Amino acid sequence: MPCCLNCESENVFHYDDARDIEYCSNADSYSYYRCNDCNVLFIHPVPSDQLSVIYPPNYYSFSGSTSFAHKIKAYLDRRLFKSLLKRIQSSSINVLDVGGGSGWLLDIIKRSDPRINITQVVDIDKNAEQTAIKNGHKYFCGRIEEFNGQGKFDLILLLNLIEHVKSPLDVLVKLKDLLLPQGIILVKTPNYNSLDARLFKNKNWGGYHCPRHWVIFERESFLQLAQKAG
Repeated sequence: MPCCLNCESENVFHYDDARDIEYCSNADSYSYYRCNDCNVLFIHPVPSDQLSVIYPPNYYSFSGSTSFAHKIKAYLDRRLFKSLLKRIQSSSINVLDVGGGSGWLLDIIKRSDPRINITQVVDIDKNAEQTAIKNGHKYFCGRIEEFNGQGKFDLILLLNLIEHVKSPLDVLVKLKDLLLPQGIILVKTPNYNSLDARLFKNKNWGGYHCPRHWVIFERESFLQLAQKAG
């Protein structure tokens, strides 16, 4: 019986099936279920034994990009980061990027504010470590739950990451422990109750990012999780 990855309830129903239409890493069909208790979508079974297959070497967060669209995104990210950094009242700012790859977002942050001190990447991509360190970032290769670096952070980035993990609650609890009292955690994640999600529900909606997105929230279910994590 499928069990919700967010709240462990078995009060769930089949929601949709999807395939990997982005990277065509395999021909399998994956099932998504919706939990009646916490209103999240989750994949079942979790393909945790297929990581080397479903995350191919050309996966976008590994390979980086210099496209025009990427440059536009970098511009928008810079504006967002500057706005967030202004809210941090400290002469020295430490930043952690969870799933940050080679640290290209941290590069943008370092150019956005002269107060940036320590920039730390936590990622599972071994190939990104050398580039990250070369660009002045600390690097931990592994899962955020395993990270035991010294010190805490003023700003933590969790961008398009929480939907990739088996236990979102464990991740948020860990980040709370790593956050300074007045710090900020910036989270971005797909919303399965958005207009595009409803329009393309039965047509391999892009937010499934199948089979790499394991838990997908809507606004209220994520707010409930954040409160539960403290």
